[in-house]
Amino acid sequence: MSTSAPLLHLTTVVLFLLSSAAATDHIVGVNKGWNPGINYTLWANNQTFYVGDLISFRYQRNQYNVFQVNETGYDNCTIEGATGNWSSGKDFILLDKAKRYYFICGTGGCFSGMKVSVVVHPLPQPPTSSMAADHSSKDSSAPTAARGVVAAVVFGVLVSVWLGSGWMDLV
Repeated sequence: MSTSAPLLHLTTVVLFLLSSAAATDHIVGVNKGWNPGINYTLWANNQTFYVGDLISFRYQRNQYNVFQVNETGYDNCTIEGATGNWSSGKDFILLDKAKRYYFICGTGGCFSGMKVSVVVHPLPQPPTSSMAADHSSKDSSAPTAARGVVAAVVFGVLVSVWLGSGWMDLV
């Protein structure tokens, strides 16, 4: 295997880790999906949404749909003035602003509980350089999970290149 192949694999792994770390896909209702009779308020209260995350709805496409509405539409189960609608049965919606979002089913399912409201928070600020310097001067024996993953990937690639076995032979 050429020495560029492990580099290509490392690049792919790093890009995957970065993309998966950048956003979370919140599947509404998890394994129960978007259906009547489910407490979506409880589900939403157990999630933390950030700008850039996705909220996804899974449902029978000929039976249900999803509308993004304002608070009045949410409270009254009406789609008048909706700002978005989806009907694929597997909808991925980007949460691109820090605000409260309201989603309902527009086929009548809203009256049976098919509505959810989520609060999207701004992304946490990265530490400033002075905070990083303060943190690095303190004794910290436990590296973060991200550092551990990156270190393991880099170590694996370096060992595979050094041994000449290639990245895929180690996996």
